[in-house]
Amino acid sequence: MILSRIYRCPQITARYRSLVAVCLLFFCSLSGAQELQILTENWPPVTFGIDTKADGMAVEVVRAIQTKIGNTQPIQVLPFARGYKALLEEPNVLLFTVGRSEEREKLMHLLGPVAISDITLYTRKGNAANLQRQGDAIRKLKVGTYRSSIFADTARKKGFFNLELAVSPLVIANMLMGKRFDLWVEGSVVVPAILKDVGYSFEDVEPVMVLDTLELYLAFSAKTPASTVNLWEEGLRSIKKDGSFARIYRKWLPNEVPPMQVIHTTPTAQP
Repeated sequence: MILSRIYRCPQITARYRSLVAVCLLFFCSLSGAQELQILTENWPPVTFGIDTKADGMAVEVVRAIQTKIGNTQPIQVLPFARGYKALLEEPNVLLFTVGRSEEREKLMHLLGPVAISDITLYTRKGNAANLQRQGDAIRKLKVGTYRSSIFADTARKKGFFNLELAVSPLVIANMLMGKRFDLWVEGSVVVPAILKDVGYSFEDVEPVMVLDTLELYLAFSAKTPASTVNLWEEGLRSIKKDGSFARIYRKWLPNEVPPMQVIHTTPTAQP
């Protein structure tokens, strides 16, 4: 529409019409290139949904930040492995939530934390004591988790290399309850909701051991402009300062303490 007005304006010569048109197209393409893809996964109650119908604790946090900074990009729900691949390979991608690790700090911008969880091994109720008696032999057992997750990485670091990988934590929970394997590694804050979504309750499982503590972040691809990440950082600081972050956190995770600090790490590896 702007270009058509330029070409109809009698005060502008043909030469300048062409110049203005080229400049407008350049800035429009540049503006489009800077738009974030905002991606999340099915990991209730932190994030969940179908396509662009996203919900959950971290989704509310992201939308609160969007309100503060004037961002209206939709949030897309997709399998974590697909989102993580886009995060590593494409510019201007925001994926949440992503577990912080030394390896990931080199590859992406991390902004948060937006949640904290224990990384815990679970089994079906009544089975934990037997597994614990196996000592180091327990590390030979198959462990279920989902692809590209921090939980798979942590299990390997702790000596559990026999992994059963699936597309989502809900699939893995069903496999555990179907006795496909005896160990499931997952974040403690989401286990009750995941089990509820697949028709079970938290009383149907029991912890075997805690492997680590995990901080969860908003992750921006390495080629996301620093100005974009800094804007989101100011938005996160604002909602943590005005109390809205804590209200959202307690709404979804009433038994957990909201993390109130703000940390922004920048990638050190070449994107």
